[in-house]
Amino acid sequence: MKTRVSLLFIVLCFVSTLSFAADPHMGTWKLNEAKSKLAPGANKNYTVAYEAAGDNTKVTVDGTDAKGNPIHNEWTGKFDGKDYPVTGDPSSDSRSYKKVNSRTLAMTMKKDRKVTQTAHIVVAPDGKSRTVTTTSAGDKTTSTAVYDKQ
Repeated sequence: MKTRVSLLFIVLCFVSTLSFAADPHMGTWKLNEAKSKLAPGANKNYTVAYEAAGDNTKVTVDGTDAKGNPIHNEWTGKFDGKDYPVTGDPSSDSRSYKKVNSRTLAMTMKKDRKVTQTAHIVVAPDGKSRTVTTTSAGDKTTSTAVYDKQ
């Protein structure tokens, strides 16, 4: 009986790992500045990492703000369209991701329950790059950031 339970546990761990591995968003993405068109004053998110955190996904962002100061923020939640807290980002206190299809996410950032930015995140069919189109709610500026998978 112990052998069956142990085997079942190993199989379940393997299957859950495969489901995250099959998600094209998972992994570390590096900003390709040459291919990006960032709005003046926009943050430069040099690396964005998506990783499994139990049955959630953790997103870690590192980069610089408009003045060149380092930024680091983290979000942990599900791609279910619900708001989850974000830490380290002065422009937002919650973020939601919603899976549009297997390669596309819709993201909404909020500060004090008000939308500050929306984004459309699309992984290329070959899985080697992704494009993030972000629109600021306040001044309606748009940035397009292209990332290469590491």
